[in-house]
Amino acid sequence: MKKNIVKRNLVLGTLFLLPVAFLLFLYPSNHNYNPLDIVNQNSSDLDLFTSQSNEEIKLKGNITVLGFLGTNPLDHEIAVLNVKELVYDKFKGFKRFQIVFVLPNGSQEDARKLQNKINSYEDVRFWYYVFGQPNDIQNLYNKLKSDSSLKSDLSTEDIFIIDQDLNQRGRLDDRDKKEVKSNGPIYPLYSYNCIDITSIKNKMSDDLRVLFTEYRQKRKGDFDSSERRTNDLNNKNE
Repeated sequence: MKKNIVKRNLVLGTLFLLPVAFLLFLYPSNHNYNPLDIVNQNSSDLDLFTSQSNEEIKLKGNITVLGFLGTNPLDHEIAVLNVKELVYDKFKGFKRFQIVFVLPNGSQEDARKLQNKINSYEDVRFWYYVFGQPNDIQNLYNKLKSDSSLKSDLSTEDIFIIDQDLNQRGRLDDRDKKEVKSNGPIYPLYSYNCIDITSIKNKMSDDLRVLFTEYRQKRKGDFDSSERRTNDLNNKNE
């Protein structure tokens, strides 16, 4: 009888301690969380741009994926569909998330045609096109950090992450684990190529999840702004 009681107590004790041990195991990962890097500060807002509905579209206060479609937006249908299916559809339920594409004045009709191709009766309330003068588009782009320039038609295949404080987000160190282990040279990631499905599906999706986690932790008061992803990578190199 005593043996049965002891065995039962051991089983109950084990069942009680396992969840506690699991939570303790998870705690360090939350405590050591590193936010998405700020790669550039003080991006311009959209004060000089207008939307199709004359609704005021702002970057400030929103988490924005920002792109530039140029004078011929219909030429970028594949890129736009990639953003719709791999980014917008995945994150449209998050608070204050939006997609904004910048185009020159005069391309409103082509933008409407492009939007009709991607609507599919789905919720696109947080997907916007804004229009402005060519020099204002160039100035907006120049305020971003990028490895390439706008094309002559004011378009690019690169899209950017802008946070609620107009900071451009990305990776100060975009090396993979193999490159870190071999102590390869550090290189940044300022933008994401929307033709490259791997870049969008893996890197950008991961980075947006990290950014949303950061803002969720800020709301809870659990966020430590002194931690950065690069610190973690530097520690791996020591």
